[in-house]
Amino acid sequence: FPKIFVLSVADDRFDRVTTVLSSNVDIDSLMDSMTLREKIGQLFVVPAWGTFTNEKNIRHQRLKRIVAEHNVGGIIFMRGEIYPQAVMTNELQDIAPIPLWITQDMEFGAAMRVNGTTRFTPAMGVAATGNPSLAYLAGKVTAREAKALGVHQIFGPVLDVNNNPRNPVINVRSYSADPLTVSKFGQFFIDGVESEGIMAPAKHFPGHGDTDTDSHLSLPSISHNYDRLESLELVPFRFTINNGLRSVMSAHIAYPNISENVGRPSTLDESILNRILVDSLKFDGLIVTDGLEMSGITDHYSPGEAVILSLLAGADMMLISPDELTAIADVEKAVEIGRLSEERINRSVRKMLTLKKERGLFEHSRVDIDALNTQLNTPDYQAIADRIARNSVTILKNDGNILPLTDSKFPKIFVLSVADDRSGNTGSTLAREIQRYHTDVTHYTLDRRSGRQEKEKILEEARKADLVIIGSFIMVRSHQSLQLPQDQRDIVRQVLNLRSPSVLIAFGNPYVVQDLPNVNSHILAWSSDFNQVKQTVPALFGASEVRGRLPANIPGMYNIGDGLDFKQTALRFDDPVAVGVSQDSLLHIDMIMQHAIDDSVFPGGVVGVVKDGAMIWNEGYGYHDYTKTKKVQHSDIYDLASLTKVISTTTSIMKLVDEKKIKLNDPVSKYIREFNTPDKKDITIQHLLLHTSGLPAFKVYVDKLKTRGEILHAVRNEPLEAKPGEKYVYSDLGFILLAEVVEEVTGQRIDQYVRNQLYYPMGMSSSFFNPRNVGGWISNRVPPTEIDLLYERGTVRAYAHDERAYFMGGVAGHAGLFSNAKDLAIYSQMLLNGGTYAGRSYLSPETINTFISRQSPINHRGYGFDRKSEGFSSAGTLTGVNTFGHLGFTGTSIWIDPDENVAIILLTNRTYPSREFGRRISEIRAKISNAVMNSIISE
Repeated sequence: FPKIFVLSVADDRFDRVTTVLSSNVDIDSLMDSMTLREKIGQLFVVPAWGTFTNEKNIRHQRLKRIVAEHNVGGIIFMRGEIYPQAVMTNELQDIAPIPLWITQDMEFGAAMRVNGTTRFTPAMGVAATGNPSLAYLAGKVTAREAKALGVHQIFGPVLDVNNNPRNPVINVRSYSADPLTVSKFGQFFIDGVESEGIMAPAKHFPGHGDTDTDSHLSLPSISHNYDRLESLELVPFRFTINNGLRSVMSAHIAYPNISENVGRPSTLDESILNRILVDSLKFDGLIVTDGLEMSGITDHYSPGEAVILSLLAGADMMLISPDELTAIADVEKAVEIGRLSEERINRSVRKMLTLKKERGLFEHSRVDIDALNTQLNTPDYQAIADRIARNSVTILKNDGNILPLTDSKFPKIFVLSVADDRSGNTGSTLAREIQRYHTDVTHYTLDRRSGRQEKEKILEEARKADLVIIGSFIMVRSHQSLQLPQDQRDIVRQVLNLRSPSVLIAFGNPYVVQDLPNVNSHILAWSSDFNQVKQTVPALFGASEVRGRLPANIPGMYNIGDGLDFKQTALRFDDPVAVGVSQDSLLHIDMIMQHAIDDSVFPGGVVGVVKDGAMIWNEGYGYHDYTKTKKVQHSDIYDLASLTKVISTTTSIMKLVDEKKIKLNDPVSKYIREFNTPDKKDITIQHLLLHTSGLPAFKVYVDKLKTRGEILHAVRNEPLEAKPGEKYVYSDLGFILLAEVVEEVTGQRIDQYVRNQLYYPMGMSSSFFNPRNVGGWISNRVPPTEIDLLYERGTVRAYAHDERAYFMGGVAGHAGLFSNAKDLAIYSQMLLNGGTYAGRSYLSPETINTFISRQSPINHRGYGFDRKSEGFSSAGTLTGVNTFGHLGFTGTSIWIDPDENVAIILLTNRTYPSREFGRRISEIRAKISNAVMNSIISE
């Protein structure tokens, strides 16, 4: 068919079917077919709410009518939900004579208006990162989600220079009080948005930063002259216009010393839009009004007059007129009487239609609803948002070096969330996240509901605390002050007067620090969003690097560029994608564990994974036992068996070596007199660590000897099976003796020593010898390890499975330690950090390197630590040659690959109900290691 003729039959005068079928719409022909009133309608963008709306809802009916019968050019969606907004978009596009131009506010991501999409840190927080490429990524992700939702134009970025700390409406929506910073970050955001074919109008021209009046409520007036405007407010607009800016949104602000129309808002003022924006700055793109329903307009102008003056001033798109039909009629009359020319209308209509053609709306205007679940809030998008939020945290003050926080430094923390709402839930996320890093946290919310009794309770609890954290959730909103309300300020100051060290975290409004200048630490977090809170808390505990810089001045306190640097020295709890690990691939662990449980390798277990300073996997599987009545939780505590050799005994020796209290080549006889014999006098500490002392693997002893003293006496006097250094025999006896060396040197039994010197200060709150003695709340978290018939112990739970450790009172150098995956992750991170954790040094990097390196010519082991062996290894085939760790007889293991900065932890009770079970545990360990290493995404 060389030539096709299409005849569209419709009951209106718009040949929409033809234009949809045509891939090359002729704008001039389309405009020639339109009446004046239909052209005027194209200039209006009307509001819609993207929430579920019944078909018979009167507001919905009116919206459909104005779209279908009055030819409005576009929609601005206010708040919405993903699927209802997409459905409504398609419904409205289907009835629109000409495809609709869909717009939405998305300054800090699509989530600014659409629940369930990706939310980003507000602009000032993005600038605090010091990394403009993050602004680009935020813009790009926002645009991708906008495109998936059928949105063509997002209203952002804000290019206002927020140089007025009392500004009630811009605040953190601005990148900075420095115009060059605003220019740079704004341009990167625009580039990110435009790279996806979405339009990003810069707002609010000529600048809304230096006002203490909210234009939503009244008309601000700024008295600056043009020279001042040129040197500050116009800088970002000029910069982005010179770089190809395609759209600008006007501000409802009067500039009496610049305008020829004194008292007129910029949106309606040709002195501002035509003379400055178009003529001086040479802008020829789309000019959008800010919302014409705002009081800065409606208090002074009728709906029609506001639109007429906007058109005369140079604006093209009329956003949210309070009465579109009246305004359309008034504009039509203005043309008829010669106040406006039809050519002026045509100029703006042509811009609108051309944009629609460029974006392909005449070919395809509907949302692909089936694709939404793969295109919005993806793990990759969330990882970008997390990174920005984490990097935005800015610490301005750390008097007394109270940061980073630890359990040992501040055993009891009191968190007070100060909110300007009445929900009662504000701050709950803050408390919950702090509890992930600290064991004793009390939380109260001080909000508009708080009465006298609650305030008294707040003071009572604060008196018990070693540290007070104030979370300020005083937000930037219309109708309210930026500062703490007086009654709340009084209570907070009473809390601070109790003289406990204190931290203030400003979630959303940085200027609130002026209300509480005397706290020890000021931290800026830019937003009260759940994700921002989650990514801020790690900074308190040294679990994330902090390099944020203040982008604005806080008068009398801080200047642009202020900020303290902190290295990450503690473990962060995060998602796999945050550190370049494939979550989908990591899910193979679920299958491996489930198959093992189904095959009765063990009744249940926990897998923990650490990568690049973050614990990205901590999952429980199966049950405590085969009755399957108690599910394994990720926090459950397992008998580590021989992991005790490294987590407790080896680490204690490392610390004593660091402190020069012992030497690796010290003879054991220096500490244990029974070794001062001809055959044992040459045995050194390193022989015991390498299992080359000549001692046997173990002796039963406990068939006859059932006290700690008897067993120790037997071990101390056990004959050698070989000369020192000649033979490798993996020996429990050597590590029993090493624990005795620790006690001899320190005066503390090893359980007390590691608890005081390592576990407690590092926050390893679930690591114990003899957990049954700690309390029932701990015992209930410990799965059983065996039903012991040989030694008649019955069900072995919460006391040492190893019989020698058991009869030694549960404390020994070779077994007896219990812990969970979180604590072992903390321990692993300390080693990967080179011996530091949460800002405190525990071991030197040199000592760690010595102990984890191969140290014997007759085996592949390090000092105390096992290393990945050649051939089959339970560390898998994909971990590196420098991988080190250890195994535990009960079905536990820890493998650390320092080259990949990875730790892989497996905790099971494979010896339950008897030692004959769980023989495939080595295979499972290897499979899990391979699954983890396979999940690491190569750069």
